[in-house]
Amino acid sequence: MADKRFHLGWFMNFTPDEWREPFGQGGRPWDGQFYVEMARSLERACFDYIMIEDKLMVPQTYGGSAKASLNHGMMVPKHDPAPLAVAMGMATQRLGVIATMSTMAYPPFLMARLCSTIDSLTNGRFGWNVVTSAEDLMAKNFGMDRLPPRDQRYEMADEYMDVMGKLFASWDPDAVVLDRDAGIYADETKVRPIDFEGKYYKVRGPLNTVPSPQGRPIYVQAGASPKGRDFAATHADSIVSVASGVEEMRKFRADIRERAAKFGRDPDTIKVMFCVTPTLGETDDEARAKYERMLNSPHFIVDTLASLAAITEIDFAQYDLDKPLPEKLVTNGESGTLDKFQQWGSGKTLKELVVAGGGGLVSSVELVGTPDTVADRMGEVMEEVGGDGFLITTPVLRVSRRFITEVTDGLVPALQKRGLARTAYAHEKLRDNLLDF
Repeated sequence: MADKRFHLGWFMNFTPDEWREPFGQGGRPWDGQFYVEMARSLERACFDYIMIEDKLMVPQTYGGSAKASLNHGMMVPKHDPAPLAVAMGMATQRLGVIATMSTMAYPPFLMARLCSTIDSLTNGRFGWNVVTSAEDLMAKNFGMDRLPPRDQRYEMADEYMDVMGKLFASWDPDAVVLDRDAGIYADETKVRPIDFEGKYYKVRGPLNTVPSPQGRPIYVQAGASPKGRDFAATHADSIVSVASGVEEMRKFRADIRERAAKFGRDPDTIKVMFCVTPTLGETDDEARAKYERMLNSPHFIVDTLASLAAITEIDFAQYDLDKPLPEKLVTNGESGTLDKFQQWGSGKTLKELVVAGGGGLVSSVELVGTPDTVADRMGEVMEEVGGDGFLITTPVLRVSRRFITEVTDGLVPALQKRGLARTAYAHEKLRDNLLDF
């Protein structure tokens, strides 16, 4: 019988948990324990990985100030994902942990050393979400006036990945010999400089860390533009996407697989994960009512537009909510997200764009209903798309224990009952679990 299983991940960030709602968690998760408990819950549900998003600035695009971001707790405060990934990884045994880190913020040697160390600390379950950053405000925190143009950032990132690969290969897998009788810890003939000198980076090497369990971390990427898709198809083990409906999901996956084959890669080694924001209830009507309450809450529109403004650096506060956008918008930031949101030519008002798809930013397909209803729909969608999995999230990345439980104790058992999700891990390392089916 054909294996119908698909992969499951969760997309979140180290920001205030759900703090305004009746079942909120208080908004003070800074010791990390709330998210460590979350990781344990996801491992119990046999998720492939949890991915921690990140930004490196305090947004001040929406309304021309930081007021909306700080007042609403949108994108800020935001703590560093790498230490949280370590805490999550050391509290679990099989769940993959993925941290977002920018090629514009970390020199390649430091990035490779950090990734290697965390992969060792998690016994081969670490992944790196590769981003080039998208905000000039971020650039100003790292000695730049503005970010390079998007195409140049991808050119820099391609060279960066070349350096990373050479650094991870600067130690042979068997370089550590631990020969006590001869008094030799590592064989010096199996550790070598890389002497890399390119257009953007110059790195001597070698790394000063031992080879990690996976050799290198899993690479995750979310490129949506043509240049971004080429980058992802060249380097990524897992690709994150937000599409607008099943047909766009199918086309995106097919395009990535075609590009990967063109670059000499086996498309089956790349797992495409589509972001979804399920709304679950004990009945379909209850779930629908909950979904409508979310869309009509007083904070939803501002939260969504402030979030979008932060990553595109376009001030949506200047536009009338009840009118269509006056022109097609362009950005040096996250252009794929912007293009998906604005649906240029649709005639929708700005408010309608926000409401479309539960915020229009993070859900590839509408999933509203009981766990059984949503599980059936996820199975239908994945059969039409052809693979590879879903990345659970929420419209503005806030999360509560209630929602986590709805997914891990409601939705996932419904998926498992249908043979759509794993019931146990077959391997210890993240890469092996991703390649299991």
